[in-house]
Amino acid sequence: MGYIEEIRALVGHRPLILVGAVVIVVDAEGRLLLQQRKHPYGVWGIPGGLMELGESVEDTARRELREETNLEAGALKLINVYSGPGQFIRAANGDEFYAVTTAFYTTEITGELIVDESEALNFEYFKPDQLPERIVKSHRRIVDEFMAGHYSRL
Repeated sequence: MGYIEEIRALVGHRPLILVGAVVIVVDAEGRLLLQQRKHPYGVWGIPGGLMELGESVEDTARRELREETNLEAGALKLINVYSGPGQFIRAANGDEFYAVTTAFYTTEITGELIVDESEALNFEYFKPDQLPERIVKSHRRIVDEFMAGHYSRL
């Protein structure tokens, strides 16, 4: 059982503050890697997840990317840190939490993309002007900020 599951066993569905990280991967053609998620089903998002004890946010970003995609990230560059009322999440099982999400991007990737079928339906690279409509709301905000402030500098 991981840290989050242990905490949930103690507090039930009560709201928590959880820290996580996501990574926008940009390939050599300037396309963004998105994950078609199982939860919520079919909605697209950025690879990432929640921090475990003893990790830095960079460690979390790298671990989650590796677990979900089999890809290893090189240099991570900060997009922003997202927190506050807009980061409230109520999971399908009733768990409530406020996410503090650190968003990174990288153009340095090694490895072969392999889908972790326990978390994702698919991964796909998208051109910035051809992103899917159904993207996790908080992730859409991150992608939009990345496109406005970082993408042109790649």
